[in-house]
Amino acid sequence: MSLWKKLLWFAVSALGVVAIAILALSRGEQISALWIIVAGLCALSISYRFYSKWLATKVLMLNDGRTTPAVLQNDGKDFVPTNRWMVFGHHFAAIAGPGPLVGPVLAAQFGFLPGTLWILIGATLGGAVHDMIMLFASIRRGGKTLGQMVKEEIGRGVGALALISVLAIMIILLAVLGLVVVQALAESPWGVFTIATTIPVALIMGIGLRTGKVNVLAVTIFGLLGLGFGVWGGQFLADFPAIEAWFRYDQKWLAWAIMIYGLAASILPVWMLLTPRDYLSTFLKLGTVIMLAAAVVLINPTLQMPAITKFIDGSGLVFAGPVFPFVCITIACGAVSGFHSLIASGTTPKMVRRESRIRNIGYGAMVTEMMVALTAMIAACVLQPGEYFAINTKGAPAEVVAKVSAAGFPVTETEMHKLATSLGESTMFNRAGGAPTFAVGMAHMFARVSASPTALGLWYHFAIMFEALFILTTIDAGTRVGRFLLQDFLGNLWRPLGNTRSWSANVFSSVLLVAAWGWFLYMGVIDPLGGINSLWPLFGLANQLLSVVALCLATTILIKMHKAKYLFVTVLPLAFMCVVTFSAGYLKVFSSDPRLGFLSGARALLREAAGIADPTKAANLVRQAGVWRFDAFVAIFFLALVLLIVIGSAKQWWQLLRGTKRVVLHESEFVPISAAQLAEF
Repeated sequence: MSLWKKLLWFAVSALGVVAIAILALSRGEQISALWIIVAGLCALSISYRFYSKWLATKVLMLNDGRTTPAVLQNDGKDFVPTNRWMVFGHHFAAIAGPGPLVGPVLAAQFGFLPGTLWILIGATLGGAVHDMIMLFASIRRGGKTLGQMVKEEIGRGVGALALISVLAIMIILLAVLGLVVVQALAESPWGVFTIATTIPVALIMGIGLRTGKVNVLAVTIFGLLGLGFGVWGGQFLADFPAIEAWFRYDQKWLAWAIMIYGLAASILPVWMLLTPRDYLSTFLKLGTVIMLAAAVVLINPTLQMPAITKFIDGSGLVFAGPVFPFVCITIACGAVSGFHSLIASGTTPKMVRRESRIRNIGYGAMVTEMMVALTAMIAACVLQPGEYFAINTKGAPAEVVAKVSAAGFPVTETEMHKLATSLGESTMFNRAGGAPTFAVGMAHMFARVSASPTALGLWYHFAIMFEALFILTTIDAGTRVGRFLLQDFLGNLWRPLGNTRSWSANVFSSVLLVAAWGWFLYMGVIDPLGGINSLWPLFGLANQLLSVVALCLATTILIKMHKAKYLFVTVLPLAFMCVVTFSAGYLKVFSSDPRLGFLSGARALLREAAGIADPTKAANLVRQAGVWRFDAFVAIFFLALVLLIVIGSAKQWWQLLRGTKRVVLHESEFVPISAAQLAEF
């Protein structure tokens, strides 16, 4: 490296340190949101340039001379060699679900500092490493799933536990994602129109590329024009009521539509719908995030939320729980996400043409998602804190205003009514969940660039549509990955069901999986206490438990590769995530605070029900108590399964490092890539 390059990287490092120091040490004075963007860009640049390159060359030793499973097993359905940018687009769209948008928004109740630090550190040293090694491991093993690899590398018993836990967690995750999309798109013609437009556009893109007569550039231009029409044209539906009625649907209809879409994405060849649609969605996702970052630069907004709030002790208005471990659990995909391991060992490894692409797809997509999470944190923290807490606190308007103001963040009903009117909404009370808050913050920044009086409402509804599209692309890839996992499990019962080349086995497994998560979704739509609503509090915990399983596997693989001197790469994130998940799980089940602990919450509801004369209200409280107890049982079940996996993995590590167990690395046989293939790719 030349002297000028060294000086450049030293300057980038120094700028990043200064940005973090300003964010961390400033107290009481106004801080520009631009410092969060600067810190993120510096962390992204340095970690990708140096850490990911070191991982690729020294730890994993990526080799373009090896034929990848996409090339070796090319079947035109699941294994399809795909253009590097389309693979990146698919992978980023699949992993970037609700976590990086709503997680940081909810975590903003602790202040902007805890969440920002966790996103920067967790993504670069944990999440990106987790994703990159999982993608590498799957490619080296012929595109095998997380469950298959755990069974082969750690042991059959541990593998069986992993398959059961991963499948159960996957069903919960997909149902939660589906419910978020349904709630965002219900009675939203603009959002439904945009998403409906992307499906035929994606099909045309996929078929055009498959013919070989159209190149990626031409397909991309066509796709962008179609996407632009879908995003821009949706706002004019209100001028044509007859057409608008075609795209206005309730939650039940949308739940069925999402199930049908997930089924199609799982069954159809990956090149036909899944890859082009995810690639197309990435342009909107990254384009909007880049626009948001540009808006921060142009308007230089001030962070209104304090660096640290009084709610770090667990008394939060948005959700209960202390800053540690719940800042990590809440942010989820913005820093470390177990769901990513399923994509990295599911659809993506079956499309990568060369091993060197593992670095920019596995590591690069995660640090890109880190920037999404940081912009979401900014969107929440540039709002007035009183408005932020009023939007996310449940209760009657007068009660919410009194509670938020008493906590030290003054707000009035008049201010909230004015906000709702400017957004084109009837009210902004009881809009908890993070998504509406992100949309408000995003709309505020975009509207400040425009002088139009209707800009705020326009951008707010654009943001809601954007969030739904952002999340939907995780459902299609997740359903296909879930089908792979289910076939792994069913193949142990009857071998033909595990054959991913069989159309009948694929269709049967896809229908079974969609029926599983679709049932929870539909019950959640028709019953406020049923279906996925009852399991919603477990979403973050279940997701992070998956990362523990994946990091156990990654550690085992490094030991078997004789890379024990590099074990800190996976052991440190693994140890931290174990502390996070098991401490959070313990608190969620056994905390004496009824707002936090499932069991204490159930007891409080039963006591309240005993003192109510109205039998209907009492019955509802008793039923809610039953839901909390069920959540406690499911949480204990997941924690026990993952604890057994960790113990089984640690036992094998000890045996391997002591040399008392023979090292068997289940990598696919080395097949050199031909000169013709290398030239093509």
